[in-house]
Amino acid sequence: MTIPDQLTVARALSVPVVVTLFAWPFSNHAYWATALFIVAMATDQIDGWLARRWNQTSALGALLDPIADKVLAIAAMTMLVGQHVVPAWMVAAIVAREFIVSGLRMAALERRIVIAARDLGKLKTWAQAVAVGVGGFAAAGAWGTRVAWWAFLVAVVLTWLSAIDYARVTPRMLRGEQP
Repeated sequence: MTIPDQLTVARALSVPVVVTLFAWPFSNHAYWATALFIVAMATDQIDGWLARRWNQTSALGALLDPIADKVLAIAAMTMLVGQHVVPAWMVAAIVAREFIVSGLRMAALERRIVIAARDLGKLKTWAQAVAVGVGGFAAAGAWGTRVAWWAFLVAVVLTWLSAIDYARVTPRMLRGEQP
């Protein structure tokens, strides 16, 4: 297992720790949860950069990387709903998109077509990560939840623009055309 793969696995393993830190009501717990979330999400950039630089891309990494990102982000978002920082409808809209695009990718994979991450998809991942960071600091009391609401609104809009982009190119890819 390569170092980039190890970073991806570490990100996935951080999920229960982030959830526990958000849920466990000790002094400054939301700061700790948010800090760990930020560090874990930063490994996404690092593992991708290392894999490309060292030519260590792997099937395991390609499979686990987007799953680790989604599970970490959605788990943290869910905890922020429970902390009354962000409305549930925003998280539900994001989760719905993730299922739809994952379904499109699985349909393509059954036809041996790999749908690579698109630029809008990468942007939505970082918009979601920023929204969770802002929301985590709101949960900690660094600022009000209104700031988090706006950050999540941006994430929801970019998330659905990304879904539309995937829905637009996937049929062409399934017909064997270039996107």
